[in-house]
Amino acid sequence: KAAAPAARAAPAAAKAAAPAAKAAAPAAATPAPAKPQPAAPGEPTSTGPKPERRVKMTRLRLRVAERLKGAQNTYAMLTTFNEVDMTSLMEMRNAYKDMFLEKHGCKLGFMSAFIKASAYALAEVPAVNGVIDGDEIVYRDYVDISIAVATPKGLVVPVLRNAGSLSFANIEKELAALGKKARDGTISIDDMAGGTFTVSNGGVYGSLLSTPIINPPQSAILGMHAINQRAMVMQPGNKIEARPIMNLALTYDHRLIDGREAVMFLKRIKEVVEDPRRLLIDC
Repeated sequence: KAAAPAARAAPAAAKAAAPAAKAAAPAAATPAPAKPQPAAPGEPTSTGPKPERRVKMTRLRLRVAERLKGAQNTYAMLTTFNEVDMTSLMEMRNAYKDMFLEKHGCKLGFMSAFIKASAYALAEVPAVNGVIDGDEIVYRDYVDISIAVATPKGLVVPVLRNAGSLSFANIEKELAALGKKARDGTISIDDMAGGTFTVSNGGVYGSLLSTPIINPPQSAILGMHAINQRAMVMQPGNKIEARPIMNLALTYDHRLIDGREAVMFLKRIKEVVEDPRRLLIDC
């Protein structure tokens, strides 16, 4: 008889537990909240009156940033300036550009003249073509000129090998080929290794003046800029004429290159560009 009340209590307990189980079932079936997914590259990562976007840096841009910051921290960089009258070079280009294109299949630009002038000046001022290595100075008896090229992924500097021995046509062809590879993203590490000096032409974007940063492990970089008409006092007669003038900048490592050498180097480039005949008679 004592067991009968217990038996009757069991169904009652089961009935009482049933509503609790039914209440727990929906809670268990509710899915866990999803983790927030990171925004796709270029999509806004914040909303409001001042939205922002976060984009992952490319490996190329990261590498360039490391090298340039390393150069800034290591080199004693100083920049000297000069200006060059482009009249003679522009007259030469206008006179022969059609014949040049017909014979060589490429356009005659200003860059080839500045590369030839740079190679000429590097031979006369070898310190600009050297580099500090520990407690030694390495003077390089060859001229491999790096050309700064802007691409959508970042700045690249393909190298023009043995630039001093190349003709204007060969320089223009090499520049066109390297520029195409840089823009197509097919440029290799070998194409960018081993330069001894860099030429950067910010003038194509309208830059009037700048102080370029040295491309390690080099010791100097030449900055070209936009050509603008300016009033100049011409000799003899002190006549004032409008002349096409380009500003030039040379950033150099002052630990290796003295101010006198830097000024002489930039002045030599100015002389050769203003009178390209100097390249023919070597003076």
